[in-house]
Amino acid sequence: MLKFIRNFVLLAVFVSVALGGACAWVLLSPIGLKNPQIDFHIAPGSSLRSAAGQISEAGAEISPWLFVALGKALRAEASIKAGSYEIARGITPLQLLRKLTRGDVTQTEIVFIEGWTFRQMRERLDAHPDIGHDSRGLSDAEILRRIGAPETRAEGLFFPDTYLFSKRSSDLDLLARAYRAMQNHLAREWAARAPGLPYRDPYQALTMASIVEKETGRDQDRPLVAAVFVNRMRQGMLLQTDPTVIYGVGEKFDGNLRKIDLLTDTPYNTYTRGGLPPTPIAMPGLASLQSALHPAASEAVYFVARGDGSSHFSRTLDEHNQAVQRYQKGGKR
Repeated sequence: MLKFIRNFVLLAVFVSVALGGACAWVLLSPIGLKNPQIDFHIAPGSSLRSAAGQISEAGAEISPWLFVALGKALRAEASIKAGSYEIARGITPLQLLRKLTRGDVTQTEIVFIEGWTFRQMRERLDAHPDIGHDSRGLSDAEILRRIGAPETRAEGLFFPDTYLFSKRSSDLDLLARAYRAMQNHLAREWAARAPGLPYRDPYQALTMASIVEKETGRDQDRPLVAAVFVNRMRQGMLLQTDPTVIYGVGEKFDGNLRKIDLLTDTPYNTYTRGGLPPTPIAMPGLASLQSALHPAASEAVYFVARGDGSSHFSRTLDEHNQAVQRYQKGGKR
């Protein structure tokens, strides 16, 4: 009897060691991949079993039930993170599980440039290969509704920046992030704005910022450009800014602003209509927002490009005309 018990114990120990060794081998052996590197996406709300199935379908030779058992043994079955992942040959099941629980997702980026229109922004989104194109075919107004924005016109509402995202993220999610970023920046700058500005609300300040963005790319000149237009508004002068006219011409604009364009009335022609245009004309960056809400202390109401990227600012029409003759004969502004 004692011999039987001893043999049973030895067998149990042997089986335990063998099983332990087998488990260790499974955990630490590289997963077979159909390609040197594979990408897969774990959808939000996926269970560990569902995730294992998605990984297997992507080309990883992994047993879903073994992977689930591993997750349960390590109490990680409820800790996996949704997102896009990338794995290469040599990765083990244990390393893969840790990757999923850390949320070590594959990220890429998209850049929205200061001064772009919403149309250009949508074109960049549509052309990006790693984005889910959920906004295709939607009107601008419908996009705003989908992201929870109360506005009806999309122009200028999105903050230009570099955005990191997980592959296959929805373009609507990216637009929502850019919208929230602009709302946050605008609210902060509006709260700290200079006193006495001629804007009724933050949206008008955003519109002014978009004009400043299109008028100059030189940081030193932005507050002065803003001061010129603020001074014109205070004095009841027409803004007479070419970028708004160009925006009103729309896709018909061929790169040359003609006299007929300046004379043709549109809601955006600030040579024929007083005050600000009805909407922004582009995405302003933070520097332009700050300039619109903190213009320079200047009495200038005119400026002209010098030809080197900078501008000359004048208080009177005579001074301005002299500057035009000097820097840009035949120029306007």
